[in-house]
Amino acid sequence: MKFVVFTLLVAVAFADRLYEAPARDDSDEVAILRDDRVIEDDGRYNFDMETANGIVMSESGSPGEDGAINSAGSFSYTAPDGTDIHLKYIADENGFQPQGDHLPVAPEFPHPIPDFVLRQIEFAKEEDARRARGEISRSYGAPHDD
Repeated sequence: MKFVVFTLLVAVAFADRLYEAPARDDSDEVAILRDDRVIEDDGRYNFDMETANGIVMSESGSPGEDGAINSAGSFSYTAPDGTDIHLKYIADENGFQPQGDHLPVAPEFPHPIPDFVLRQIEFAKEEDARRARGEISRSYGAPHDD
């Protein structure tokens, strides 16, 4: 029995020398400067957070329809390319609705319609008029008995 205990102790000591924990890189750690949270019994909440590397986040929420939570908030940070990112959002029964200068924007309407599209629209109008006058049939395939 003493031999078994001794063998286990040697094995543990030897294993400790074989396994070396990875070195910790403290440069990846970022200090949290502010972390304020309030959670109410009725489901309302509010939090504000700020880190030493410039991330700032704020959000508040309250119960909405059918047990959902309606939230509104914002966050900001500096992107790797140096761009300041600021985003505001609402999340409710209409979904997530972000707003920020960095987000892509669809072109304003009405935007210029290409000529080939205008020609196709005109062709379709003419075809509809001919069909209404009975000049062309609805069927483009072989004739059949109705």
